[in-house]
Amino acid sequence: MNIVDRFLKYVSFDTQSSEETETTPSTAKQWDLAHYLEEELRSLGFADVELDANGYLYATLPANTQREVPTIGFIAHMDTSPDCSGANVKPRIVHNYDGGDIELSEGIVSSPQKFPELLNHVGEDIIVTDGHTLLGADDKAGIAEIVSACVYLMEHPEIEHGKIRIGFNPDEEIGMGAHKFDVEKFGCAFGYTMDGSEVGEIEFENFNAAGAKISITGCSVHPGYAKDKMVNAGRVAAELVSMLPEQETPEHTEGYEGFFHLTGISGSCEKANLSFIIRDHDRQRFEERKACMRGVVEAINRKYGEGVAELDLRDQYYNMREKVEPMMYIIDIARQAISEAGMEPQVRAIRGGTDGAQLSFKGLPCPNIFAGGINFHGPYEFCPVQSLEKAMMTVVNIARITAETLGK
Repeated sequence: MNIVDRFLKYVSFDTQSSEETETTPSTAKQWDLAHYLEEELRSLGFADVELDANGYLYATLPANTQREVPTIGFIAHMDTSPDCSGANVKPRIVHNYDGGDIELSEGIVSSPQKFPELLNHVGEDIIVTDGHTLLGADDKAGIAEIVSACVYLMEHPEIEHGKIRIGFNPDEEIGMGAHKFDVEKFGCAFGYTMDGSEVGEIEFENFNAAGAKISITGCSVHPGYAKDKMVNAGRVAAELVSMLPEQETPEHTEGYEGFFHLTGISGSCEKANLSFIIRDHDRQRFEERKACMRGVVEAINRKYGEGVAELDLRDQYYNMREKVEPMMYIIDIARQAISEAGMEPQVRAIRGGTDGAQLSFKGLPCPNIFAGGINFHGPYEFCPVQSLEKAMMTVVNIARITAETLGK
């Protein structure tokens, strides 16, 4: 099975995760892909294939050299985003893309006027959706690349490499992918998540992240007799949102600029609920943003009464840079691997998070490398075939270069 067929098989599984459950995986349907991958890895000859009780799949490609080489890991996630349906995905390959509009389905068009990223892939073969679901390249492209790279190494024993561990996990899209990842059992000196986007990307900086949930309790009174009595929770919620910096939201920020993002709001006169995510690359500014959120809630309570607004503020993950910087040679290896696969390395900061961030703080330094998909989490997602192939060869090159440069 080639890498394209492998990828198309993986995206046929609906593995959408959910924030509404307390189980791991968060959705039972993620088990379907996990079991399929378990059997595939066994049939391909991987060693130590293990699917644990939480849906985490581990396997080993044994070393083929007598030299002592650090064990390296490659990691990807099985789930797709809750933001868009992943059921009944209908992928199609647009061969030799000509730079024009792509009709996904009747009345649904992917256009370079709206998505100029398409123009970077003129002349390539682009895998698209039918415009009704996401594609699932985030991160089934990463899984296909890792498996295909290991198969390539099996078929080319002349390429020396050390022990390689692979790990496929559930629930990355809801921020839980690394929570039950067994770093000790994985047993790697360092690793790479294959979960980036455009070709050539290397990412070892990400947001510091927190989530905030605010509940507002109002006082519902007949509106005809409400003067000096009613506290309208819905209006208080709107007021609270307006107290945050207007220009510090995702739609007004880029690069290293952080933000407050309102991800959900619901309510009535009696009760209202808000959900936010808070993001910043700089740790001090991150702490200042959390302090700002606390201050807004305190101001609401001073105005409307103690306990009207209740805040649940929790850190989610931190910037992996502080864990990767002492081991910058793993970035150098990735740079060389990408260059030798025919691309210009692009070191960028992630305006988001990755399992690698949490894994880095659990003791596994783990930068992120491109997987090739673009426009994740929506029906206009696409993935060039050539990007899959380049990512696969990047994994092969990392394995070889690690043996060449760190082997003893």
